[in-house]
Order: sequence, then C-alpha cells, then structure tokens
Amino acid sequence: MRRAGAAAAEVLMIAGRHVAPGITTDAIDAIVHAEVLERGAYPSPLGYRNFPKSVCTSVNEVICHGIPDSRPLAAGDIVNIDVTVYLDGVHGDTSAMFGVGEVDDESRRLVRGTLRALEAAIEAVAPGVPVSAIGKAIEGVARPGRLGVVREFVGHGVGPDFHGNLQIPHYHDPRNSTPLAEGMTFTIEPMLTLGSPQVELWNDGWTAVTADRSRSAQFEHTLVVNSGGAEILTVASDGRCAHELSVASAPGAHTG
Repeated sequence: MRRAGAAAAEVLMIAGRHVAPGITTDAIDAIVHAEVLERGAYPSPLGYRNFPKSVCTSVNEVICHGIPDSRPLAAGDIVNIDVTVYLDGVHGDTSAMFGVGEVDDESRRLVRGTLRALEAAIEAVAPGVPVSAIGKAIEGVARPGRLGVVREFVGHGVGPDFHGNLQIPHYHDPRNSTPLAEGMTFTIEPMLTLGSPQVELWNDGWTAVTADRSRSAQFEHTLVVNSGGAEILTVASDGRCAHELSVASAPGAHTG
C-alpha cells in the first residue's frame, strides 16, 4: 500500500505541474497514463465500470469523475486531478486541486477550505473512533467557512479492491458508528462547494456537477489506521504530496 500510494502521489505531482492555460485534460490523461506505466503499474480508472480514461479530471462545477476531453483549460479555471494506480496487487488513490493561471479569491477560499477539511478529518482518525467523527470534522470546517458538503459521494475502503465495502461519509451522521481499527485502509476525499451541494449527473453516467453550477473542490488521501492515529499512504518517497503544489498552497494555506 505504501508503494502504491507513493506511485500515485508521484504521478499526481507530475500531472499537476503540467496544469496551465491551453492544456487539455486529454493531454493530462496521456501524461498520467505514461507515468503510471513507467512505474510498472496500471491506471485503476481505465476500464473500471467502463470508465474510458486513465484519470479523472473535474473542472470548475464538476464535483468528481470528470472524463478527460479536448477542451483546453482556461485561465481562472480550477481542476481536480484524481489519480489511482494499481501496483503489486493493491490500489493507491489520491487527488488534488490545481489552479489554471490566476484564480479568483472565492475559488481560492473554496480550495483552501477543502484542504483544511481533509486535514481536520485525518486528525480525527484513531483506533476506536467512529466513522462519523470524520464527517463531523469535515463539517466543522465547511460550515463556518460557508461551504457546502456533497453527500452523494463518500470515501471508501481501498486495498486489493479499488472500492471496498467500508464507506466514509463526509458529513456527520451519528448512525455511522463503525469503529475504526488498526490496519484499516481507506480514502477520505471531501467534496465542498461554493454554493448548493446538490448534485446532477451527466448522461455519460460518470460526470457529477453542482446543480447550481457553483464551483466545487476535492482533496483526497489514502490512509491506514495505526496505533497513533492515521498514516497517510499517498505521499512520495521524499514525504511530499501534490497538495503542496495546489492553488491552496499559497501563503497562509495548509498543505498535505
């Protein structure tokens, strides 16, 4: 899991460095595909439930599962790149937000708040803590920050299966009382919005967008629960992650 996580983190950082006005998400997909194969891995999204590309790229109002295409990114856009690699029998899954050129203040507020929500959620992880504590921590950042929390998509168990049975809601529901235990591996991937968190699905069966077309942001790490809390698995061998390259990493922002 550490090796798969490190590979995913490295590929995501490389992809993020290519984000600039004029690049297409198809081009980002090609970069991700080549970098994953270079590491002796397979891009987990490719062919998963008929998903046609090697990475998800979600631009502006797209919440998640955006399919790369030929539209060039424009200055002011924000884009989530979601990389998952399959290596040595397990998956590593991570995503980050990147700004395209200069990004407006409200988009920066959204992206920074989403990263802080992920950080708070990771800090809440410990053996014996109920799954509901993760969503509570995310809402504890989102609500004061006037950000919506998408409920339709959740974190998930990950390991030999791309999406395991364990579900990690990003909102607080005390009924989610499953206790976390050492050795559990899962993702936390809050999706927050500037406007309403209501979701619409495109007829491609994958692309989820905000119903009011407000902007959305997402950050994701794969974690393992250990005796001291959580170990982040989607970091490169030098301890870095793509969150440090995000639009959220401007002065005053937190990083992964």
